[in-house]
Amino acid sequence: MTEDLPGDLVVRARRVVLPDGERPAAVHVHRGRIAAVTAFEDAPPDAVTLPDDEVLIPGLVDSHVHVNEPGRTAWEGFASATRAAAAGGVTTIVDMPLNSIPPTTSVGALAVKRAVAAAQVSVDVAFWGGAVPGNAAEFAPMLAEGVVGFKCFLLDSGVPEFPPLDTAGLRAALTELAAVDGLLVAHCEDGPTIDAAPDPDGASYAAFLASRPGAAEETAIGLLLAVAAETGARVHVVHLADAHALPLLRRARADGVRVTVETCPHYLTFAADEVPDGDTAFKCCPPIREAAHREALWQAVADGDIDLVVSDHSPCTPELKRLDVGDFGLAWGGIAGLQVALPAVWTGARARGVPLARVVELMSAAPAALAGLPGKGGIAVGKDADLVAFAPEASAVVGELEHRNPVTPYAGRQLTGVVRAVWLRGERTGGAPAGRLLRRGDR
Repeated sequence: MTEDLPGDLVVRARRVVLPDGERPAAVHVHRGRIAAVTAFEDAPPDAVTLPDDEVLIPGLVDSHVHVNEPGRTAWEGFASATRAAAAGGVTTIVDMPLNSIPPTTSVGALAVKRAVAAAQVSVDVAFWGGAVPGNAAEFAPMLAEGVVGFKCFLLDSGVPEFPPLDTAGLRAALTELAAVDGLLVAHCEDGPTIDAAPDPDGASYAAFLASRPGAAEETAIGLLLAVAAETGARVHVVHLADAHALPLLRRARADGVRVTVETCPHYLTFAADEVPDGDTAFKCCPPIREAAHREALWQAVADGDIDLVVSDHSPCTPELKRLDVGDFGLAWGGIAGLQVALPAVWTGARARGVPLARVVELMSAAPAALAGLPGKGGIAVGKDADLVAFAPEASAVVGELEHRNPVTPYAGRQLTGVVRAVWLRGERTGGAPAGRLLRRGDR
């Protein structure tokens, strides 16, 4: 049969994670796309054969990455972020609209970002638009230009150029998006609830945690769900940390609200009582909560109540993390973890009996579906040949990373699972930047 198949590359393995399960297979690639998936034995002599300790999985899709370029390129940037992604088995990222200057809240700003990114990217990159007060008229033109949806904050974002939506602004945004079946993804914390909480107190992680209580997530998620039900719009909750919000989400889905939800590797890996006082590398918003929340989030992953797991990679310079004083009130909130997302999640999944196929679904197929990228997210005929050779029983200690700045709570941590090779559209990564800029719906 191989004589009948056009092919530039064939990769085969005894374990291949496919949309319908895991089995031995040979993946045939032609002109950057998957041309066929055949039996392991059905491969030419020059096929790449993975060793028995490696599994062939689809390239991951990380739909929550803050690249920060242009404007805050000292924090990260397209060159460093996409190198880190490739090293971690992530072959597609979707860039968030804020922390760059200008933020991606107009067609013009999107053009600026694309122009900056074009020659730098080592993996494929798509873009979120931003929903801020007064820019709803930009939604349809930006969708026409290929953004995958719109991100909003329901409280202060931390940067002045990306203000939050109040209730009226949220309703206006969702009304506009419902008319075109656009997607709104929301940072759900409630400002008044946080304003009423104690201030964070220096180096104490417990005090920082108390300053951003779970009730802030629950209140904001409740508002998002109510307005989504009223307007019929599609909504997505980013970076869920508070497991007590899961019943709200289950009820809303049962009532027909079109809502999806993600969590992040750091919420599945760390717990509040493990965070050392003064170690501001762990600061993120919403915060890493107690171990009971971590375990409940894992149960939601296993049960299907959480739709995807993505990094929320949000780095900054070491100076902004304020490691010099260890003050959680002063430090920038964000976790740098793009490169280690897969082994971090697999380490926790393996320990809890969650199969690799479920991890792949959460970190590849589901984010691709959320972002409207049908050419990504699986090893199937017609999709891009984004492939990863992953050794699930190997382990490594997190050391030097490709991120521009080295501050990460994963530093020195031993994780299970090693990425050994990555193909982007059938070409091995690691050379000159070869990524493409994607638009929603690209096949």
